[in-house]
Amino acid sequence: MSRSIELSLAAAVAAAGIAAMIWWPLEEEDTLPPTEDAIEEPVEETPEEPAEEPAEEPAEEPEEEPADPVDAAGDTFAYMPPGDLLPDSGTGQTEQINYAPDMRFPMEMGQAYANSQVYMHGGYLGPGGGQCNAANYTYAWRDNFCETRGYSTPLCPAGTGHQGQDIRPATCQDDTHWAVASEAGTITSIGSYSVRLMTDEGVRYTYLHLDKDTLLVEVGDEVERGQRLGFVSNEFGDSATTIHLHFEIKMAMTTPDGLQNTVVPPYMALVDSYERLLDGTETD
Repeated sequence: MSRSIELSLAAAVAAAGIAAMIWWPLEEEDTLPPTEDAIEEPVEETPEEPAEEPAEEPAEEPEEEPADPVDAAGDTFAYMPPGDLLPDSGTGQTEQINYAPDMRFPMEMGQAYANSQVYMHGGYLGPGGGQCNAANYTYAWRDNFCETRGYSTPLCPAGTGHQGQDIRPATCQDDTHWAVASEAGTITSIGSYSVRLMTDEGVRYTYLHLDKDTLLVEVGDEVERGQRLGFVSNEFGDSATTIHLHFEIKMAMTTPDGLQNTVVPPYMALVDSYERLLDGTETD
């Protein structure tokens, strides 16, 4: 082939290539391979954390009821409601309050038994047996302020009654157990079997059946709360009674007959002061 023919063929091939480049349709842009910058990294969705359940509040512990106080012998103290007298012994005053909320229990030691000395064993209206019967020295306590007697007692339903509360000491022993001052005050009188203590506020405490020969106080003495006065005994003037303390509280009160100085039910004051003596919160 001549040199001129070769040149002509080369020119033709070149022209055909140029024409193909001009007239060949371009691919759609979206079919072109993406550039590196256009490639988006897949977004990983973070799984949602499960919602935290509200923490349960701890259940409140039920408040423990205070334990019943225990006496010097290890026995649990118990008492009948105010005004709950022994059957056939009278009609009690049930609507009682603590008339002397700050007083001290009138016996020194934390073991005593409030009950009737007339209607219990050894009493002349009792069920028989001697005064040292074990039933007289057990709980529960029993009110006997309005017990049937002939003494004027305006706060009792019958208008008459016992006027105080009988309390037996820890044991059936005469001249052994101390009676003490329920409050600071002055000894205003001493009878054949009585001692009376008056406070500066005009409250009078009466102690009956203390042994007169061994009293530690005289009329006019100033005494302190908890001070020993004398021994609980069976002293009753020219005769004898059972070994017990008869305890009274007298103050100005509104009664069915108006304002007067009268005896008031001591039962709730005795219960409260005895519990304080047993649980150790009493301070002389």
